[in-house]
Amino acid sequence: MDGTYDIYSVGVMAAIISFLGFSLENIWLAFTKGYMDNRNMRFPFLFGYGLLVTAMHFCFGTPSAFAAKIYAAFKLSKAVGKILYFITIMLVVSLGEILLGTFMEKTCGIEYWNYSWIPFHLTKYTSLPTSIGFALVISVFEEYCFLPLMNSIERMPLSPRMTAAVLLTVIMSVDMICSFFTMKREKNFNVRWKIRFEKDERRLAVQKR
Repeated sequence: MDGTYDIYSVGVMAAIISFLGFSLENIWLAFTKGYMDNRNMRFPFLFGYGLLVTAMHFCFGTPSAFAAKIYAAFKLSKAVGKILYFITIMLVVSLGEILLGTFMEKTCGIEYWNYSWIPFHLTKYTSLPTSIGFALVISVFEEYCFLPLMNSIERMPLSPRMTAAVLLTVIMSVDMICSFFTMKREKNFNVRWKIRFEKDERRLAVQKR
């Protein structure tokens, strides 16, 4: 891919990021709406996160590497380069949210999410605060976590690394495709389980489909 890491390492990294994306969305839901759920998937992975963040790395690199290229090309300071990196990531996230939200609404007839209640929203599918938040998380992950994690994955023996990459990629791909067609057929979310935090009763209500 970039001359350093093999495709199996990239596959394992994409799975890790997909799991982190699943966890991040549920943390957001827990704090903003008081529940957690399966995020329309059968397995705890959101493959879109894995694909997007790994693609961002191979397109833009880390903030420091991006800033170094900007300095070499335009003699702009590294601080300016990192700001440009952040803005680039924010724009990519915003565009991705608008495209995905619109696509799901047109094909499945569902409102995948709605940020209209958030100040400075641009359409109901993206907003300045959420885009800044995602860009900040991605930038910090790319700067401090991506390369150490990739180096650790590379130290795994080839056979288990290859098996893990192929197995996880197949699971995430099939799950994403099946979930999409389920939502398209039913014109509704693919809710398999939900944990609702009921503050008044001080207990957890677990709902299963």
